[in-house]
Parts: sequence; C-alpha cells; structure tokens
Amino acid sequence: MNRPPTDHVAINRHIGARIRTHRKNLGLTIQQLADLIFKSRATVSKYETGEISIDMVTLFTIAEALKVTPTQLIDYRVSPSIEPAPPTSGVQTFHSAARLFFYFYDGRYNRLKDGVIDILPDKQGSQQTATLTISVVTPDGKSSEIYYRGCVTYSDRLIRFSFINQYNTLEECLLYIFNPLELRDNTFGLLCGISSADMRPCAFKCLVTLNSRPYSDELKEQLRLTKEELKESKKLNMLVVNNVL
Repeated sequence: MNRPPTDHVAINRHIGARIRTHRKNLGLTIQQLADLIFKSRATVSKYETGEISIDMVTLFTIAEALKVTPTQLIDYRVSPSIEPAPPTSGVQTFHSAARLFFYFYDGRYNRLKDGVIDILPDKQGSQQTATLTISVVTPDGKSSEIYYRGCVTYSDRLIRFSFINQYNTLEECLLYIFNPLELRDNTFGLLCGISSADMRPCAFKCLVTLNSRPYSDELKEQLRLTKEELKESKKLNMLVVNNVL
C-alpha cells in the first residue's frame, strides 16, 4: 500500500507555531524578530501562520535568532502509515536512539505529563548534545511547553541527561535512566531538578521509551510511587527508583 502524501500545509503551520512560541518565550514582537533576520514584518507573520514555506537557510537564521536549534522548529511528527515499515538489519537501543519519549505522574495536578528528548548527531567522546521538551499545565489549567538544552552521557548501566532551561538558565533538569542490558523498548528513570511551577526542588519517577505511548490508567499506576518504594525511601532517607518492570 502506498504511503499518504506529505501534508505540506500541516508542516508549515507546525513550524510557524513553533516559531511563534519561541518568539513569545523570548518576549520578542514580530517586528523585532523580523529585524533580527532581515525580513519584513509581513513575511515573518506569514511564516508564523504557515502561509509560506521557509527555506533551509532562513530556518537556521530564525533558529539562531530565537536561541534554539533548528530541530526544535521542525519536530513535526509524520503520522505513521498502516503499511508496515521495511525490516532493518539493526535493532534500535537506548544508545542508538535519536529520539526518546518519557512520561511521569505529577500529583500536584493529578495528571500524567510527557516529554520528548531529541539527541543531536554532534558527539564529543561519550557525550552528545540533546534537547528536551516537557509539556506542563499551569496552576490556572493552561497547557504549555518548557524547552531545555543540554547533553547526554552514556555508560554501560546508566544514561545521564543534563539540561538547562533555554529561557531561565538558573533552572537545571537532570534525568537518569537505566540502560537495559537486555533488549527492550522502555526503562524506568528519575527526573529531578527545580519545578517551573513553584521553583521548588522536585523528583519524579519516570518511564522512558523508544516509542510514544498513549495516556492510560495503567501507565499512571506504573508511575505512582508504590508503598514499598516509599517505605524503602523513608528507611534510606533518599529516593530510589529501580528498573524492574
């Protein structure tokens, strides 16, 4: 079965919405962004509404002006075709993944939250550059996203991500996940840092996966700290998350 054609309109609108979000996060007006990239206000406005496509050079220029990576503007997810993908010779693992998905339960708002980690190709030793996007809900119930940039360090047993909020460099976010020795597509980890909602230290048990998952009651229960985990944490005076599924 043939794959459906790429939805160019949807892609343009997605990129435009990303540009608008990052522009507003920086507190820039459309005119100020236009001045930074040497375009007219009308042109930038059409970029944001998706009325016109953006060439590659301009995309990189906009990303530089907004202090983000081009990947954060073009993270459009193509809907999978019902046609099965052709077999590959390699098997994807946490070491080889270019994108990871993670989920955690936020008891303050009684809801699941999710995030996306994009691992960029540039590499120095055991470290690679990575970006993080977390979906959040503000106290008044509005949904938004928080953007981070940092690096990932690999080892045989653990994978460590270190991120800094792109618009508030005082906020650091650390994510530790267990690197399964056996092949599987998910593993537990610990997400810790400073809460963007109330600027308090926080730590969440999280599930990191190679493929996105739908929200479900089962997933919610997996991410709740069990009585046994709380009992052990109280005895040790520390929070411990293991990778036993």
